[in-house]
Amino acid sequence: MATEGGGKEMNEIKTQFTTREGLYKLLPHSEYSRPNRVPFNSQGSNPVRVSFVNLNDQSGNGDRLCFNVGRELYFYIYKGVRKAADLSKPIDKRIYKGTQPTCHDFNHLTATAESVSLLVGFSAGQVQLIDPIKKETSKLFNEENSCQHLWKVDWNEERENEGSKTSEEALVTVQRLIDKSRVTCVKWVPGSESLFLVAHSSGNMYLYNVEHACGTTAPHYQLLKQGESFAVHTCKSKSTRNPLLKWTVGEGALNEFAFSPDGKFLACVSQDGFLRVFSFDSVELHGTMKSYFGGLLCVCWSPDGKYVVTGGEDDLVTVWSFGDCRVIARGHGHKSWVSVVAFDPYTTSVEESDPMELSGSDEDFQDLLHFGRDRANSTQSRLSKRNSTESRPVSVTYRFGSVGQDTQLCLWDLTEDILFPHQPLSRARTHTNVMNATSPPAGSTGNSVVTPGNSAPPPLPRSNSLPHSAVSSTGSKGSIADGAIASGVSKFATLSLHDRKDRHHEKDHKRNHSMGHISSKSSDKLNLVTKTKTDPAKTLGTPLCPRMEDVPLLEPLICKKIAHERLTVLIFLEDCIVTACQEGFICTWGRPGKVVSFNP
Repeated sequence: MATEGGGKEMNEIKTQFTTREGLYKLLPHSEYSRPNRVPFNSQGSNPVRVSFVNLNDQSGNGDRLCFNVGRELYFYIYKGVRKAADLSKPIDKRIYKGTQPTCHDFNHLTATAESVSLLVGFSAGQVQLIDPIKKETSKLFNEENSCQHLWKVDWNEERENEGSKTSEEALVTVQRLIDKSRVTCVKWVPGSESLFLVAHSSGNMYLYNVEHACGTTAPHYQLLKQGESFAVHTCKSKSTRNPLLKWTVGEGALNEFAFSPDGKFLACVSQDGFLRVFSFDSVELHGTMKSYFGGLLCVCWSPDGKYVVTGGEDDLVTVWSFGDCRVIARGHGHKSWVSVVAFDPYTTSVEESDPMELSGSDEDFQDLLHFGRDRANSTQSRLSKRNSTESRPVSVTYRFGSVGQDTQLCLWDLTEDILFPHQPLSRARTHTNVMNATSPPAGSTGNSVVTPGNSAPPPLPRSNSLPHSAVSSTGSKGSIADGAIASGVSKFATLSLHDRKDRHHEKDHKRNHSMGHISSKSSDKLNLVTKTKTDPAKTLGTPLCPRMEDVPLLEPLICKKIAHERLTVLIFLEDCIVTACQEGFICTWGRPGKVVSFNP
């Protein structure tokens, strides 16, 4: 890697960057990869993903790292900024035949030093439950046969030139009864030891219970709830079996989903360019948002659950307010598709005007990293009070980051001037950024923005503002989704918008948009979703998708090229930031003041 400084070459890889906190520095000794460090040919392969779990090990080495590269899956002790990585000794290593790992997730609730539950999704549609500490394969989901007949396991096979024991698992080609498409995202349901949710490129999501079997025949479904552009079905069976629920969301692939910090809400992003936020338990649609163009690829929640950030094929990061159900800012800095967005809970800060409220403030955000609903609910409640109009914070800054196919890492600050713009700077949008306890009228989209009273748009608040540059259009698959706010959400979002005026429809955007449409492949009539086809250009300038000049434009604090291949991972830890690229290199960036000498 080239060292930072000089900037003589456009392709120079940066190894450090500076923010207001200080210097972040790449730690070469903490870089994880394949044991033989042979560069991975990423052409045609699924994205490299990384999952972390802490086992509460008293030795100080409690972090475990899992990552996939091609058809390989690795499980290591993660030593972070303290000690050098030992690539020669993975705890577990698996090589799959006939399919590739695409995503994975640890159950943080049940993890111990002796056992850990890891879900792995695959390109052929299966989901596997394994224990990389005990080196066990527990169950396989979305297959016709039982798992013991599908996988050949050889724990004693010695891999040549790598010196580590390997489990090579050969997939027998059989009919996948639930969904044949690639698994795009898999996550444990927060607070649950047995429930997990799986999304597929078919646009479907399935809720499973690890304690239940999948059955030997294809499942039959009955409609549970239906809305515009989504439907939820239960599995119709005499005995309880998987999947418990089937969600059909939008059009095209469902690229990613994320649970809110308290586990009550689910944010989904799809190839049709829509963000849809659901109440998970009541299966109600809370709100929607449309990308500027193209599909949305990634999504994350702020630590207090008040904001959702998305990224995708429009090369933008978009900040959506959960309480207001509207876009409050966009960030322009990437030169290609945004693949990952993530909030940094350790840099996000809220300072109270009342000094009595300062106690325990650092713990508030850290509590949200855990998967216990009780802890998350308690923390979220305290943060809700901070952002209310009755106790408005003196200073609020949310830090989030993004990485993309342009190989760049961007860091962004969402500050008070964006969240609470001063009256003179937003005359035409009075009260739109001030939250109070009044809900929008029934049947409203929850995405309203007031139209400026004059022909020229008023000045909008800027954070390191960029000039408005033209953004080129690409084809997208779009449909108007129901944005009505579901009943019963007041327990989570106790503060909503003041009464707003409806925005007038603006002229259609002049750029061309394709009208590609992906129809449902299911023969089951109950699986059909009510969809309203519309020209995606008509969403531009509406509450679903404001024009670029209608919302504040963020400029990244830093925007650095940090890899040769497209970036696929961004994780914020207490003492470092972890990134990964499609070559299979997992890099550690030490935070300011956290880098210590290491023992090889």
